[in-house]
Amino acid sequence: MKLKNNIGSILLFLLPTLAGLFLFKLYPIFSALVQSLYTTQFFTGEKSFVGLQNYQSLFVDPVFWNSLKVTLVFNLIINPLQIVLAFALAMLLNTKIKRIAFFRGIHFVPVAVSVPTACVLWNIMLSPEQGVVNSILVALGLNPQPFLGSSTQALGSIIAIASWKGVGYWALFLLAGLQEIPGSLLEASSLDGASRWKQFIHVILPLMKRPLTFIVVAVTTANFLLFSPMYILTKGGPENSTNVLMLESFNNAFLYSDMGRSYAIMVILLLITLTVVALQFKWLRTSH
Repeated sequence: MKLKNNIGSILLFLLPTLAGLFLFKLYPIFSALVQSLYTTQFFTGEKSFVGLQNYQSLFVDPVFWNSLKVTLVFNLIINPLQIVLAFALAMLLNTKIKRIAFFRGIHFVPVAVSVPTACVLWNIMLSPEQGVVNSILVALGLNPQPFLGSSTQALGSIIAIASWKGVGYWALFLLAGLQEIPGSLLEASSLDGASRWKQFIHVILPLMKRPLTFIVVAVTTANFLLFSPMYILTKGGPENSTNVLMLESFNNAFLYSDMGRSYAIMVILLLITLTVVALQFKWLRTSH
């Protein structure tokens, strides 16, 4: 009887979480899968079942393949970049030096700035004509750069902006993990003659497995779904060089009123993200 009561109490406490998981996670995924099999008539708004036609049309569309390539290139660069920078920043924030509390507050400023505000500020600073960055380059004797106006520099510029905005946030989680490492372990390894690099490899990294796993998965998921800087700054251009899958899905839904195609892109993006995350879990599990 007590066991049944305990199970009932546990389920009662879990009910809000399970309801939220179903409403905000599982149901949208199931709805996207279903809606991707339909198409909507532009004039009447009626839905028609078309099966896999939306997916077939994507696989023969060069714009889709380009957006897939841009998404993969973007994530192959930004994910390891943000993880390495966040770890380095967390190590710096964990040092015991004067004014470190002040620096811990300053580094969080980019995180507190909203994405639209950050995009507007960087758009002004990267302006080819009167931007601060180009003014600095000219003062150093270098040529001004087009940045967001160039098909070869736009994606890199957005990677820099997104990293400026996100690295401080991810560093907080790594800093929490670093502060959980017992100081006695580092002192003991130092007494044994271990250099700082050996301490990092053999003491810090193994004990940071759980925070690093969370950061790797969270960074990957966030960046695969990132599209607001592309939408605000470049609208996917120049020459579709920043047209990621999320932006292509948004355009299909709200510019071309093709919801079925938009849902199909989202399902493909979800499958890619799940595959990458699964591979990351496998790699992190076997690497320690």
